[in-house]
Amino acid sequence: MPVLDHDRCYRALASRDARFDGQFIVGMYSTGIYCRPSCPATTTPQPHNVQFYSTAAAAHEAGLRACKRCGPVTVPGNPDWNLRDDLTARAMRLILDGVVEREGVTGLANRLSCSARHLTRVLVAELGAGPLALARAHRAETARALTPLALRALVRNGRREFNGRRALDGAELEKAQDANDSSDTTVALWLTARDPFDGAGAMQFIADHAITGVERLINDHDAEDERAEEDAGNGAARKAPAASAPIGVERWITLPQGPALTRVTLDPQRPGVQVSARLAAIDDVGALAARIRRWFDLDTDAAAIDAALSRDPLLRPLVARTPGIRIPGSADPAETLLRTIMGQQISLPAARTMQGRLAAYLGDPADPGALLRFPTPTQIAQRGAEVLRGPERRVRTIIDTAEALATGALVLDVGLTTAELRERLVRMPGIGPWTADYVAMRVLGSPDLLLHTDLVVLRSLRVRDAAATPREAAELGKRWAPWRSYANLHLWRAAPPAHRARTV
Repeated sequence: MPVLDHDRCYRALASRDARFDGQFIVGMYSTGIYCRPSCPATTTPQPHNVQFYSTAAAAHEAGLRACKRCGPVTVPGNPDWNLRDDLTARAMRLILDGVVEREGVTGLANRLSCSARHLTRVLVAELGAGPLALARAHRAETARALTPLALRALVRNGRREFNGRRALDGAELEKAQDANDSSDTTVALWLTARDPFDGAGAMQFIADHAITGVERLINDHDAEDERAEEDAGNGAARKAPAASAPIGVERWITLPQGPALTRVTLDPQRPGVQVSARLAAIDDVGALAARIRRWFDLDTDAAAIDAALSRDPLLRPLVARTPGIRIPGSADPAETLLRTIMGQQISLPAARTMQGRLAAYLGDPADPGALLRFPTPTQIAQRGAEVLRGPERRVRTIIDTAEALATGALVLDVGLTTAELRERLVRMPGIGPWTADYVAMRVLGSPDLLLHTDLVVLRSLRVRDAAATPREAAELGKRWAPWRSYANLHLWRAAPPAHRARTV
C-alpha cells in the first residue's frame, strides 16, 4: 500500500492537532496499539516506532488493537470520501451506508460496475484493507457510539472483532451479550464533528424547509420542558418560553430495513449531534449513523475550507461571520429530488405548503398527532396527480420522476459520481442543470458546485458588485475551487432576507 507522508503525519501527531483525527491512524509498534493523532498520551513516540495508516481497518489488519484512552474509532470520518469521486471514495461512501452488510462484496462491486476482485485489489492497495474489513471496522466504529443495549445485534459477529477493534473490556461485552434477548430497537448515539461546526446554521436550514406534520422542530424551551418533567410538582412557577432558534428536529428516515423515527439535536458544549432513533431493525444502525453524518456534513474539514475561502477578499467577511458552515445534506435522496422539483420557480413557503398538502393527503400516521412520513415515489406516482397543483409541465415532471424512482429507471445513491448523478437527472424531462447541481450538492455532499444561475446567489453577488450575470458568476467562482459549494452557502446566507427566503 502507498505510505502516507511520514514526516507530515508525525508533525501532526507531535502537535496533537485534532483536525487530523479521522484523516489517518497512528500505529505504535512499541505498544501494539493504534491511536488518533490527538491522543492525549503523555509522551510522543519516536518516529521509528510509529507507522501511519489511512484507516482503522488497515491498522487492525496489521495486528494492532484500538487505544482505550483516545478511542480512535469515534472520530469524525475522512472528508476525502466526499471530496473525491474515484472508485475508492465511491466504495467508501457505499460501505459506510451498509451496502456490504446487505449485499456483500459482490453487491458492492456490481453497484460500482467492476469485479469484486478488482475492487478488493484497489482498496487494499490504497487503504490497506479490503471491503469486508472496512465494513467490519465501520460496524465497530458505530458500536463505539452506541449505548450498551444497542450492541446486542452487533456482537453477533463475534467477540474477537469487538475486542480487536473497539477495545471493549469483558464487562462491556457481557452487558452487550446479556442484552441480546431484548426486543427494544431504540438506540442513542453521539456523532462528532470537527471544529468549527456551524450546527445552528444547518439546523436553521432544515427548519426553513420543514414540512408541517412531517418534520417536528425542537427548540430550547422544548428541551427544558422535557428535562423538567421529572421535577414536576415542585410548585415552582415557570415563565412562558420565548421564541428561539431550533436546536433539533424529529422525523421519519427510511433505512434499508424499514423506517426509523429519528430525533437529532445539537449540543452547545461540543461539536456534533446527539441522535436517538426507533429502528425497524438494529442492523440499520450503521446506515443511520452514515445518513446523519451526511445530513449534517459532520466529516468535512471545515478549518481547511474556511482558510481557503478566507483568502478571497469577497468571501473573507462572510467566512468570518459564519465559520464552519456545512452543506445541508439529504435525509432521503429520492425525497430531496422530489421536493426540489416541487419548489422550482415558486417561493419556499409556497413549496412547503404544496409538500405539506401532499404528505397530509397521502400519509397514513400510526396514531393521531404522530408525524407523517413523506410519501414514497410509488405513492406519488400513483396518486400524486390527485392533489398536486400548478403548471401542468411541473406536475408531469414530478409524476414522471416519481415513477422512474419507483421502478428503478432512475437510481440515486451515494456511490455515484457527481457527473453521473447530473447526467442521470438532466436526462429526465423537466429537470435542468440547476436542479441537478443542487441535488448533487445535497445528496452526494459534492463540495465544488456553484449554482451560478441561482437567483439568490446572483442577488448576493450583485449587491457586492462582484458579478451581474450567470456567466460572470461562473467565471468568478473558478477562484473558489474546490470549495465552490461552501462559497455558494455563504452567498445564500449573506443574501438580503427578502431574497434568501426563495432558496429551495
